[in-house]
Amino acid sequence: MAGTINSPTLFDRLRHGPPIAMLDVRSAAEFAIGHIPGAMNIPMEQIENRMADVPAGPLVMVCEAGKRAEIVAGWLGDQEHLSVLEGGTRAWRNAEYPVVACAPCRWTLERQVRLIAGLIVLIATLLAVFLNPNWIYAAMFIGAGLTFAGVTNICGMGMLLAKMPWNVTRSTAVKTTNAVNENCCS
Repeated sequence: MAGTINSPTLFDRLRHGPPIAMLDVRSAAEFAIGHIPGAMNIPMEQIENRMADVPAGPLVMVCEAGKRAEIVAGWLGDQEHLSVLEGGTRAWRNAEYPVVACAPCRWTLERQVRLIAGLIVLIATLLAVFLNPNWIYAAMFIGAGLTFAGVTNICGMGMLLAKMPWNVTRSTAVKTTNAVNENCCS
């Protein structure tokens, strides 16, 4: 079982201690929105195929709140040099430590799909109850689309949302916030 490390201890260790690697297991979009300077990104779903890319030696596992990092740490086995950042990057940001941001702060596509699909199902169900029972077919259509996306990993709504103006990258410039290391892809 991996140990834990809190944000103040990690911050101090990064500044004054021996080198320590950080592996952020969030999606690439989450990582781009904001990550700890110097962290490496291998999304959770890619870990098993990219074991050769996992740094050796002291390693801190990071995600947004800590749960995914705990799961991946379990996959990596019982290693004494492995720690999980308590509270994840959320705790790091709340402590106002430096964060590198490579993209404008926006919701991930997955979160946008959940919001839109949920709203459509809720509204269609209410319309079916109060106006016309045929509205239930709209909710069924969204449910079928989500099932198809889950089975095939092809999400029509996600592809549509990716083309919306708020999801289109306006610039290739790297933006940083309180960055100690401006290399967002390290």
